[in-house]
Amino acid sequence: MYDGPKIIAGLIVFLVLALFPFWYTAASGQGGVRPDPKLPEGKTACVASKEYMNPYHMDMLDDWRDLVVRDGHRMVATRDGEKVEMSLTKTCMDCHANKETFCDECHTYLGVDPYCWDCHIEPKGE
Repeated sequence: MYDGPKIIAGLIVFLVLALFPFWYTAASGQGGVRPDPKLPEGKTACVASKEYMNPYHMDMLDDWRDLVVRDGHRMVATRDGEKVEMSLTKTCMDCHANKETFCDECHTYLGVDPYCWDCHIEPKGE
């Protein structure tokens, strides 16, 4: 076991490199508190449950885009049975009008850059 010190040194270097992102995030305070978007005042429900919308809203918007653009379907029933137009700007942004406090808060936290505003006009803050 003549290579014992080299193996131990290699394991230490590996652990430091593997755990560096976790230490860096904890030390810099960038981890922060996870955003918890709320329904706007006066609104009682979204087109789908919060449990669905948090992880899958982009999938839903992609499906809506395909249904509207390719198939010509414009209306969808919400979980409450209400009919709404499949539209980011008319339906979603009607309730969630302040992009900075609703969309950007979560997207910045997760480090994602959605492409919604490549086609749609970006709303101005209230």
